[in-house]
Amino acid sequence: MEPDNALVLVVEDEADIAEIITAYLEREGFRWVHANDGATAIELHRALKPDIVLLDVGLPRSDGWEVLSELRRRGSTPVIMVTALDKDIDKLQALRIGADDYVVKPFNPVEVVARVRAVLRRSAGHSSRGILRVGALQLDPESHLASVVTDGELVHLNLTLTEYRLLVHMAAAPMRVFSRGELVDACLPGGDALDRTVDSHVSKLRRKLADAGLDDMPSGVRGVGYRLVAIR
Repeated sequence: MEPDNALVLVVEDEADIAEIITAYLEREGFRWVHANDGATAIELHRALKPDIVLLDVGLPRSDGWEVLSELRRRGSTPVIMVTALDKDIDKLQALRIGADDYVVKPFNPVEVVARVRAVLRRSAGHSSRGILRVGALQLDPESHLASVVTDGELVHLNLTLTEYRLLVHMAAAPMRVFSRGELVDACLPGGDALDRTVDSHVSKLRRKLADAGLDDMPSGVRGVGYRLVAIR
């Protein structure tokens, strides 16, 4: 996997270290979300299904070993341990539990980003979680959850079934223009919905996305229909 649009969960209780890591990740085109304790990390992993996790060991509310064990019980999300523990026994324990890489503090943040890229590429094709991502928008068809991740903050969207269907359908081809008829057939099946019904659903969806910080999404194309992402 190339890092474009990849989501990194940074689990670090030291604010200055977390700030350095996230700044370098953002500069290199990654999206990120931050957890400052183990319990929050587990919840964010469940909600967001990140592409990779940078995980400290010395954490409050479940240490890094417990978090790593829980993530491995759930699946194969790549995990890089970032910790001051530099003994061989610690590295061996991390690898035994299932870490994909191990970085010792103090570290060069450029190296951390390089490790993230390398692990993502190695893991490409080994897992497919079906997550749809368009910019800060994230859709999980399995859990029927829509979220917005921006500046490390997570916002869940309270959508109706039809609004969620519209988002998923357009997210599969975010630059394509969908006619109102296509959207009726795909997202309002089995009814006698009219084109103006789609307009009403899109209008409500647009307001909810704008409230979460995503403006002009979906974007109207005069005389044709809608595309998810506006062309500037």
